[in-house]
Amino acid sequence: MEILDRYIDQLLERSTPQAPVWNIEKIREGAQPSWNYMDGCMINAILELYLMKKDSKYLEFADAFIDYFVEEDGRIRSYSPEEYNLDNINAGKTLFELYELTHKEKYRKAIDTVYSQIQGQPRTSTGNFWHKLIYPHQIWLDGLYMAQPFYMQYEATYNDGKGCMDSYKQFLHVYDLMRDTRNGLYYHAYDDSRQMFWCDKVTGLSDNFWLRALGWYAMALIDTMDVMPVFMSKEKEQLRTIYQELIDSMLPYQDEETGMWYQVVNRGGIAPNYLETSGSAIFAFAIMKSVRLGFLDNSYYARGKKAFDGICRTRLSEKDGELQLEGICLVAGLGNRENREGTFDYYMREPIVKNEAKGVAPLILAYIEVLMEEGR
Repeated sequence: MEILDRYIDQLLERSTPQAPVWNIEKIREGAQPSWNYMDGCMINAILELYLMKKDSKYLEFADAFIDYFVEEDGRIRSYSPEEYNLDNINAGKTLFELYELTHKEKYRKAIDTVYSQIQGQPRTSTGNFWHKLIYPHQIWLDGLYMAQPFYMQYEATYNDGKGCMDSYKQFLHVYDLMRDTRNGLYYHAYDDSRQMFWCDKVTGLSDNFWLRALGWYAMALIDTMDVMPVFMSKEKEQLRTIYQELIDSMLPYQDEETGMWYQVVNRGGIAPNYLETSGSAIFAFAIMKSVRLGFLDNSYYARGKKAFDGICRTRLSEKDGELQLEGICLVAGLGNRENREGTFDYYMREPIVKNEAKGVAPLILAYIEVLMEEGR
């Protein structure tokens, strides 16, 4: 997979904390650099690449990138915990690894800065975190990935496990509230107040099964299980069961030729639905990692590898020396904006871009899993 090594190097060589080439959202907005989940996804993947390959260039890049944002007293440039935006917690996951690797005390302080958001995060009637302060009473599948692995790791590492059960129970509520028992898939979002224009007034649920949201949820389960303390073995097994049910529910929708999945998962035959890169890469990674960790048996590995190979074959290309990963949905959400109504048509009209972090980062993580399997 020499092409992937070159692609990763190309991205790093052209990126700085002030202008990462993979953050297409910021580029399109003409926005200043900020603490955000897209960069968090990429830096996490680069750190995992360092841990696997032991090439210092990856650690040096990740450290310099996060160091730019973290002040000596632990404050984080452009980040306000009081926004109570779960997306902003995601980049905080990188701080655990960087603190272990560099011993920079400011990273340890910054971990507490991010944790302060969790301490004040508003909650639904079930005790789940609001997705954002500006999205009151709403649970999004995305938010579990953004916050729960950090929350579980902090509690297990620095707080004697006190909040671990709280994190675990938030997954159980999502299982009860957001899963369709007919097909095993999860709806993108839930409004506890039943007030949002996009939700069903009886169930509180949005209308569709969005691939990347389901992928974020799968990664949330794996990454949270991975850091759960030993005393939670029974709870971990319950999450493992929930996770396997999710994967078993996704596999019937996997495209036979490419191994990928559709943007709206269960509507593959309806134009203009398309095989989407980021969510497919997430499931490729999730399936292969969960086999390695023993959350799924070995028979599942081929399904994850098939998705990885299909993405590399059909979405990764080179032209005039330029490598590019195509077919990535830029962004999709619900919230308060009337043009985000959560219909099938909505998910079809969001921009499709290339070389965006939400597709690149999980493909790097899936690549690492392939390398680890080959190295066994």
